[in-house]
Amino acid sequence: MSDPVYEVYALKYGHHDRHSRENFLVEDPHDGLQPLAYYVWVIASLDRTILVDTGFDEAMAEKRRRTITMPVADGLRALGIAPGSIKDVILTHLHYDHCGNYAAFPNARYHVQDTEVAYATGRDMCHPMMRIPFEVEDVVTLIRQVYAGRVVFHDGEDEIAPGVTVHKIGGHSKGLQCVRVLTQRGPVVLASDCCHLYAHYREGRVYPVTYNVGEVVEGYNTIRRLAATDDHVVPGHDPAVLELYPPVSHDLAGVAARLDLAPRPLEMMAGAR
Repeated sequence: MSDPVYEVYALKYGHHDRHSRENFLVEDPHDGLQPLAYYVWVIASLDRTILVDTGFDEAMAEKRRRTITMPVADGLRALGIAPGSIKDVILTHLHYDHCGNYAAFPNARYHVQDTEVAYATGRDMCHPMMRIPFEVEDVVTLIRQVYAGRVVFHDGEDEIAPGVTVHKIGGHSKGLQCVRVLTQRGPVVLASDCCHLYAHYREGRVYPVTYNVGEVVEGYNTIRRLAATDDHVVPGHDPAVLELYPPVSHDLAGVAARLDLAPRPLEMMAGAR
């Protein structure tokens, strides 16, 4: 029996205005405004819904000086998904913008890489610089889920469901994983922070918050092997995603896009930053 094919949605929940120099490890010679969008992703079939990442809430937005554009739970409801109905959440990594809002998902189990939990609770966190993208309460809450029997650990590549696999990449965070999903247009890779922007992936550049630069750029090669084509790779924070992919509905234009449908032509992505 063949694997199912899924619909995949990018759901924007937050925004941050910033300059491009803040988004590249090596200075961008074309420095200008280059905001980041904050997304979670939904993988849906007739009998299964999987959430990828859980975002942050209003309190965290205020602390980190980000803007909530639509709370994650409200965005899911707009898609017709009750947060409490979600049984599986893939956490790509444990940075603050990917692993909050636990209370919204009381029935979920969380899929995470062994390495990421070890990293977020290990000796590297003795250093203030390494702790910057983490929030202690988010990490502690995940550990509570471990003790409640609601965390599934993965080591490298693993299958979450037929047609849905996770792949450890590392780089940006030590246990960062991407998600490969079988769709009607072929395998789509939800890169999350394996590449924040199209420019990172296309140009071989690196986001400044990085545990291991070598793993980042090697990760681009892995992502290319996993995806059907370059236009099957979805970066984690590029506002252009919502411009390039069809909206889920007219009412959700600029909020939620269909990633299982083809984007605008790849050459039009060349200007996406």
